Amino acid sequence: MSKPRVIICLLRNDLRYLDNEALLWAHRQGTHVLPIYCFDPRHYKGTYHFSLPRTGPHQLKFMLESIRDLKSTLQKHGSDLILRQGKPEVIVPAIIQQIGKENVSALVLQKEVTDEEVKVEEGLKKSCGVQLQTIWGATLYHLDDLPFKPQRLPDVYTQFRKTVESQGRVRPLVEMPETLRPLPEGVTSEDVPTATQLGCQESTFDERSAFPFTGGESSALARLKSYAWETDAVAKYKETRNGLIGHEYSTKFSSWLAHGCISPRQIYWEIKNYESQRVANQSTYWVIFELLWRDYFRFVGMKYGNKLFFEGGIFGKQIPWKRDENLFKAWKEGRTGVPFVDANMRELAATGFMSNRGRQNVASFLTKDLKLDWRMGAEWFESMPIDHDVCSNYGNWLYSAGIGNDPREDRKFNMIKQGLDYDAEGDYVRLWVPELKGIQGGQVHTVWTVGKGILERAGVSLGETYPMPIVQAPEWARHFGKTGGARAKSGRGPPPTKQNRGIDFYFKST
Repeated sequence: MSKPRVIICLLRNDLRYLDNEALLWAHRQGTHVLPIYCFDPRHYKGTYHFSLPRTGPHQLKFMLESIRDLKSTLQKHGSDLILRQGKPEVIVPAIIQQIGKENVSALVLQKEVTDEEVKVEEGLKKSCGVQLQTIWGATLYHLDDLPFKPQRLPDVYTQFRKTVESQGRVRPLVEMPETLRPLPEGVTSEDVPTATQLGCQESTFDERSAFPFTGGESSALARLKSYAWETDAVAKYKETRNGLIGHEYSTKFSSWLAHGCISPRQIYWEIKNYESQRVANQSTYWVIFELLWRDYFRFVGMKYGNKLFFEGGIFGKQIPWKRDENLFKAWKEGRTGVPFVDANMRELAATGFMSNRGRQNVASFLTKDLKLDWRMGAEWFESMPIDHDVCSNYGNWLYSAGIGNDPREDRKFNMIKQGLDYDAEGDYVRLWVPELKGIQGGQVHTVWTVGKGILERAGVSLGETYPMPIVQAPEWARHFGKTGGARAKSGRGPPPTKQNRGIDFYFKST
């Protein structure tokens, strides 16, 4: 009997079966495949600078759901997902020793680009003593297919986009086997741990959530089918993507993309299929446009490395940031006294979700109005959103702070104008800031300017039931007493233009 060739496949941010090239490589190279996921204790400790919870409750819940779903899918394909708690650099060598090093041919995993993940790969290479094969699989355009070397990546997104669209290509999906190679004998899995067992806070569901979805490849594929084929919402996406309330105003793909429950290529080719069978328009293109933003920040992370996390950003720009803990606490808890900011921050804390429009505004408020260290915001967004992706998160915060890939470094959002443009009647604010529910219409965005009688009838006492603004920008006054437009009243917001399009934080619209 011939000696087994066991391939260990370490899964990290690629929690899917379809279009998973690391799993496919293992299947083709070995007689046995061992898929494994490690609950790395470093992921459940504090963030680097400000010791915020690194993996927040909503993010963790989604990840555990994704792991359970992948485990079930692998079982249907004749395999299983082996779970362990511990550092991969310790767990994987122990498994190799258990199987017998002479029986293990290689360890394969998806290549990452940021420091902590790369150090894990380097640690595995040193500790395992077998071939380490890395697979590029996180982007729409493959690294090897870029029409330039990674270190020659353009520093402006538009130049990148035009170049890859005209000279690059999107690879076809890889075809996965119906039955994966069997597990080696004698290896069993631990149970999926609870949040408490990982030392984290349990998540609770809020019925107001615009993201009522579960983690996992199965729900990702169901959402893709629904958003395209069942509702045709993808054909209206560009017009609705700046919404604030409800499930259908944006694709909501970003959470599944962040955890690797679906590949960007899977979305791309489904959109192309939809375009060929139903309609191709600006909306269907715009989903792909934003997938490219996600690619871009991955390649920015690869080009600039740890500069992504530096106070001065990728170009070393020096700005005298503040680190006022009281201001930061008010911001993260949604108690700034600026209703549009507070509504968005409370939605994030309660559900792990925030719209694209909200993300642009709360980031601008923290960096441009409060003038707080952008890394405070970035680390809170590392913790709280379900869809945290390292490169997209830090790339977008650098962009907002004016120290990243943005040719307009002085970009600043007017909180009052934005609230009136995108929540003209104040429905979103009243949904998430219920203490203001008695304030009617758009005046809820400037509650501190409302007459005393209106406040008394609404049961609002400024400074007691709701705070006074912790800061007021002079440009806000131009919009006091104004109302928003009809499109905003419908919850859709004004159409995207060069002036109001902005950037999509985490591609929440995708």
